[in-house]
Amino acid sequence: MPGGRLTQPERQQIALGLADGLAYAEIARRLDRPTSTVTREVMRNGGPNGYRADLAHRATEQRAHRRRPAAARGPKAPAQPYGRDSEAVRAYEEVFTTVLMGSGMSKMPARILVALYTSDTGSLGASELAQRLQVSPASVSKAVAFLDGQGLVRRERDERRRERYIVDDDVWYRSTMATARSTAELVATARQGVAVLGPETPAAERLENIARFVDFISESIARAAEQAREVLHTRPAPPRDDQE
Repeated sequence: MPGGRLTQPERQQIALGLADGLAYAEIARRLDRPTSTVTREVMRNGGPNGYRADLAHRATEQRAHRRRPAAARGPKAPAQPYGRDSEAVRAYEEVFTTVLMGSGMSKMPARILVALYTSDTGSLGASELAQRLQVSPASVSKAVAFLDGQGLVRRERDERRRERYIVDDDVWYRSTMATARSTAELVATARQGVAVLGPETPAAERLENIARFVDFISESIARAAEQAREVLHTRPAPPRDDQE
């Protein structure tokens, strides 16, 4: 049934295909389904590394029950350029947001960062973000302030003096270097504790070990970021014919 809802056996086949490292197109071909159906299914339910057939089946049933009374009120996925599948893009954005939240970022900054990264321009204004995410301008402003403080976005004024938020090639470099600087402060603070607690006491030894460990990590992060910075300015090689 190419046009019907995925069955649990089909979801199990998707899980097996992912475990075998198959591309979405190959999994879809084996199921006689569109590639976009498989892509949406995986992205909506944990991504290629977290997909579980039983959990995906249960989550789909729960979503279907929730949608029935409120289907008319749900925002429609916006039209996408380049012939992209709107629902697949939305599902991917949900997965990306969840991953960022799992790394410790709160929900609104994560949603804004994902919106910027999945925008072809890499640049959106406050009103565009508020409309796209269906949130208040105040929520956007607060979240952007956090992202700016972390070095994850930068601000510019357009020709009409309106503020725009931008993610460029150096955003992750600047953020990584900010992380290295913050860990360096932790090193200094830990070593202050060594002096306060007494150099040869158990507590001071513990703090000194922490300081040495974090100092090594901080230097390694900064060195790796400098060495890898050029990657951010290099166009990726086009995929080979045997890659999806």
